[in-house]
Amino acid sequence: MRSWSAPKIPRLPGAGFPLRLFDTAAGEVVPTRPGPTARMYVCGITPYDATHLGHANTYLAFDLIGRAWRDAGHEVHFTQNTTDVDDPLLERATQTGVDWRELAEREIDLFRTDMEALRILPPRDYVGVTEVIGQVAALVERLREKGATYTLDGDVYFDVAAAPKFGAVSGYSEEHMLALSAERGGDPARPGKKHPLDWLLWRAERPGEPSWPSALGRGRPGWHVECTAIALANLGPGFDVAGGGSDLIFPHHECGAHEGHVACGEWPFAKAYVHAGMVALDGEKMSKSKGNLVFVSRLRREIDPTAVRLALLAHHYRADWEWTADQGVRAGERLARWRSAVSAPAGPEAEGVLRGVRDRLADDLDAPGALAVVDGWVERVLAGEGGDPGAPALVRDVVDALLGVGL
Repeated sequence: MRSWSAPKIPRLPGAGFPLRLFDTAAGEVVPTRPGPTARMYVCGITPYDATHLGHANTYLAFDLIGRAWRDAGHEVHFTQNTTDVDDPLLERATQTGVDWRELAEREIDLFRTDMEALRILPPRDYVGVTEVIGQVAALVERLREKGATYTLDGDVYFDVAAAPKFGAVSGYSEEHMLALSAERGGDPARPGKKHPLDWLLWRAERPGEPSWPSALGRGRPGWHVECTAIALANLGPGFDVAGGGSDLIFPHHECGAHEGHVACGEWPFAKAYVHAGMVALDGEKMSKSKGNLVFVSRLRREIDPTAVRLALLAHHYRADWEWTADQGVRAGERLARWRSAVSAPAGPEAEGVLRGVRDRLADDLDAPGALAVVDGWVERVLAGEGGDPGAPALVRDVVDALLGVGL
């Protein structure tokens, strides 16, 4: 599947610092230790509606990871999926009378446009599930050969008893996992399952639903296994970061981790599980099911897309926070000050800005702290301090390369 265009990243003097991130499975901030190529998988959208600020908040977080790794001298192999066949997409297509393939294509194209506008670096591999049905089916067969599955009325389930480390990613109690399974696309109450937490790997063909032939019978993938298959095919096991919003901790990342473990025999499936916080509107988490969305495509028609990015950067990526219109106003004012400062003929030395922004991002992506570093330099320029004619250009490059803010 076609990705989107990448902005040019300026080269900075020296090299960035080793990156530390909060690993959900470890419950603490840990150092990342990628090899020459850092490998990252980030779960993509289900394209039944437009990109909202919650999506943007998540993908900006992992964009910062890629930028920090590149600045530290690593190549970055970034893979992302799009779930272009799934129940929510099919339901929306039925409701609106649009073919599900047409709906998916339209929303994926809008997503690409939104990501370009926000200067999110594109994945090397952007993979639609419908492109890799055979790979997913082959992984389910592999799990079946390992004795980790069973069949119920033609559907293939993962047997949670085959996952001895189940719960190690989320750390949740069984009671909490059961509640989240029911809330987030699982079927814990389905009669005939061996355990309520067993999850669907392959959904047998239903009338009126898309399906594909396979050794498992005609059908389509379950939700979690698609990401496992795509990550394995493109990154291999033991990749550096698996990421997404915090609502993916369970069941999505928990289940995928154990599919990968059983299939490959390697634990952990990803070295770190990293999650972005939720964005709320009017006191509730922004979600398509609730309809309380701020769409990126609409917002960037109202304010500069760079100001949208700055508004997101003002929050730590792991924080849950609430969007208000005044945040866009404040971000626009900050953007105007920054642009004025880097247009000055000279400014105070900027090596401290480079060092400070690198330091803040290396410490679990402290973007608000990085903004404060730049703000301090900007205020000095606007107060009339000068001295170094090369400083404005260096600051411009720092915020472009590390924060993705084009001035």
